[in-house]
Amino acid sequence: MKNLLFFLFILVLGTGTLQAQEKIDLTGTWVVDVNTDMGSGTPTFVLKQTGENITGTYTGSLGDAPVTGTLKGDVLHLEFAIQGNKITYDGTATAQEIKGSVDLAGMATGSFLGKRK
Repeated sequence: MKNLLFFLFILVLGTGTLQAQEKIDLTGTWVVDVNTDMGSGTPTFVLKQTGENITGTYTGSLGDAPVTGTLKGDVLHLEFAIQGNKITYDGTATAQEIKGSVDLAGMATGSFLGKRK
């Protein structure tokens, strides 16, 4: 009986671990609410994820720009440049939501919350 309980415990533990390790794929279109100390906006990101690497485009009040970044586990980093100014988005991701902090080339900082379109 103890062996059966131990086996079931290991089975349940293993199943939970497998679910926790499911890969997040951010490929798709994201609408992001951004709030900074200099204003707010709602840019759109179109992302393509290959492994941990992300490429795509940013379209918003700052203009249009190619995006690069990474997703390591659920830790997200996106960056792009507008007129030579580096914009970074750092935070976390699930399959349906991205959120965290944004740095507009050191001129403004704030937060972002994005939803899959």
